[in-house]
Formats: sequence, structure tokens, C-alpha cells
Amino acid sequence: MTDANLVWIPGQTAVLGSDRHYPEEAPSRPVTVDGFSIQDRQVTNAAFTEFVSATGYLTVAERPLNPADYPGAPAVNLQPGSMVFRRTSEPVDLRHLSQWWTWTPGASWRHPLGPNSSIDKRAAHPVVHVAYEDAEAYAAWAGLALPTEAEWEIAARGGLDQADYTWGEHPEFPGQRLANYWHGEFPWRPEPGYGRTTEAGAFPPNDYGLFDMAGNVWEWTTDWYGGTEAASYDPAQPQFTVPRKVVKGGSFLCADSYCKRYRPAARRPQMIDTGMSHIGFRCVKRSDST
Repeated sequence: MTDANLVWIPGQTAVLGSDRHYPEEAPSRPVTVDGFSIQDRQVTNAAFTEFVSATGYLTVAERPLNPADYPGAPAVNLQPGSMVFRRTSEPVDLRHLSQWWTWTPGASWRHPLGPNSSIDKRAAHPVVHVAYEDAEAYAAWAGLALPTEAEWEIAARGGLDQADYTWGEHPEFPGQRLANYWHGEFPWRPEPGYGRTTEAGAFPPNDYGLFDMAGNVWEWTTDWYGGTEAASYDPAQPQFTVPRKVVKGGSFLCADSYCKRYRPAARRPQMIDTGMSHIGFRCVKRSDST
């Protein structure tokens, strides 16, 4: 099976979360986990292709929509698809993310930028446009599991005690290339080599030998964002009756001017039925994973 390189993370107690950044990361607190193994890089398009070829699996973004579930919706919107990032042509008001996120019929893991795109030259890039159940299905097929938020964060920290970044206390210095987050003017003018996914493992690993625990794509975890399913619906969007899981790690779209979340403590909610062009995953193996 492709991408099955597992790294052992010893059982430990570590201080997770942060009191110095976004409020949803607080409070910092000690958490204990048993030892486990985790994939050293994000699941790639090549690995996901192997899974789909073996099982015939159809991701959420590829499945036909039931009009009964969307009463009154225009027929043109009732097509399989996903949310795709589009660079803007000029600076925009960063309070309105609809300016760079577009619902794109035909977008899926096979067609990450829309129906006319492909993964032909992205075999080693992380798979994206995977909903939570898609990631869970892959993990089950591989004899693995998705990580908890605590497992993921402990692995991301690489044994560094309460450091802000996966590599230490300080942000990148000029000329360093430590993670694939947004360099340049967000969301319209990235520096060369940024503004999109890169091959998994293209940046230096952390001290546990894990790649892309900061940036490239967000990663699914098994934790409900609000602690329980019932507490994980978005109160600001009551029309969406879909609970949210925690994703971790930030992505190529994390800009210091907008979303400085390419840090181990950072977390954000993601509706479990929605894949996007900056969300992927990696798997773990525990003693109870068979």
C-alpha cells in the first residue's frame, strides 16, 4: 500500500493548546496519550487512487445530490462538486472569504481545480476534496484510523515543549522554507512556489520525522469541534444542520495577515460533509487498530 510509512510516537503527557493566539486554542492544558504510530506524510493522490481502484469508492463530492434534500434550490446547483480556492485579481476585503472560495460543480479529488483539471501531475501531492467519511473509509481500508486531535497535536509538536511552531519558537527567517503556507499578498499574489499544494514531504520534517505538520493541507481528526456532536453545529449558520470535526495543521492558504494557523495548537471547525481544496488527512495505527 502506498504512503504506509509509519513513525512511532511514544506515549507522553504534553501541554497542548495555547493561551497566546486564537481563543479557540485556549486553555493550554496537559494531555496524556498512549504511544501510537502515524504516517510520516499526508495521504497522496497516488495512495487514494490505489484505494479507489481496489474498492470502487465514490467520494462525497462525486455523488449525485438528492433534490429532496435541497428544497427550492436551482437545478444548476444540484450537481456534485466541491469548494475550490480561486486567487483574486487584486487585493480584497479579507472579511469576505466568498471572494476566493467558489462552489465548483465537477470539482473532486480527481479534478481538484474543477472538471477540466486533473491529478496527472499531482500524484505525490496530498489528496484534497475529501469529506470526513471519505478519509475514514480510506483509513479503514488501509487497516489504520484517523488521529484524535491530541494525537495529531502531540505528533506535530515533535517533542518540543509548548513551542509555537513545529520547528521551534520563532517564525521563519527571511530565506527559510520551513512550511507551505501563504507567502506573499493574500489572496491574490503569492510568492513563486507558494499559493498551491506541493508534493507531500517537500519541506523539512519536524523532530519526529513527520512532514507537513504545518501547512500544505489541513488534516481531519476524529474530535468534534464542540466536544460533542450536539455542540458542534455552527450557531452562526443554523440553516446547515451538519456537525463539525476539528481539522489541524493549517494549509497553503494560511497567511500571516489573515490566518496564522499553521501551528500545532491551531484548530478550526469543518463540516463533516464538505471537502475543500485545502483539506486532506493522514492516518495513525494504535494497538487497537486492526
